[in-house]
Amino acid sequence: MPDNDGLLTPEVPPLRELGTDLVRLTRRQKATALVLPFACVGAYFAFAVAGWWPAAVMALVGLSFVTYGSTSHDLVHRSLGLPRRANEILLCVIELLGVRSGHAYRAAHLHHHARFPADDDIEGAAAHMSLQGALVDGITLQFRVWLWAVRRGGKERSWMIGEGVACMALIIASVVLAPVTPVLAVYIGLMIAGSWIIPLMTSYVPHDPRAADELGQTRAFRGRVLSAIAFDHLYHLEHHLYPAVPHQNWPELARRLDPYLARAGVRPVKLWF
Repeated sequence: MPDNDGLLTPEVPPLRELGTDLVRLTRRQKATALVLPFACVGAYFAFAVAGWWPAAVMALVGLSFVTYGSTSHDLVHRSLGLPRRANEILLCVIELLGVRSGHAYRAAHLHHHARFPADDDIEGAAAHMSLQGALVDGITLQFRVWLWAVRRGGKERSWMIGEGVACMALIIASVVLAPVTPVLAVYIGLMIAGSWIIPLMTSYVPHDPRAADELGQTRAFRGRVLSAIAFDHLYHLEHHLYPAVPHQNWPELARRLDPYLARAGVRPVKLWF
């Protein structure tokens, strides 16, 4: 499976050939990625306290999107170019906003990159399931990922344990405060429920474990409709090939990679156009 330079198969070039500018971000791009999760949390509490619940719920939808699949994902791969200590602290804090363990996420996600479609890939397991199975899998996945990562051990185990304790503290606090105000309980409940669709969106939809090779086992998606629906984040094959590229550069990566994929016989999935 890929290292940070790419070259997964003979059909695609190393990242240095596509352009090392793809791993670079401007200061504004980095700042935007890091500010958005906290802005979504602030918006939720402001709207919830004011009683504007539809707007508050939409703020949490935005938070779910900009954490696990966006900013947190880049922190998992250390692709934002931050100092190592800052990257680790932000991975911890930003995933805690979603009531998840950032370092357990990293352990499972990097294992997924290395092992998919093997049976021991806990993150990619939903790709082998039915639609219903993938939906049910999400209900307990975050706890199972945390437990799996802690049992595996490693140098980040202390981070995972601390993050697990912090998640439990947030849940307990939301229950204790519920008679006073529902604001925190609604936040915690919606973020946990929002995590239930993660296996569907990150494993079941973008993967085909029955395909013959790596270029078929992860789907390529193209077209304006899917791009709009996914806010330019549905580039799963490109990410598997070049995990060092941050999410802001995925569309350009896809554009440069398209001729190689076409020659390799990869047929992208489109929705209308």
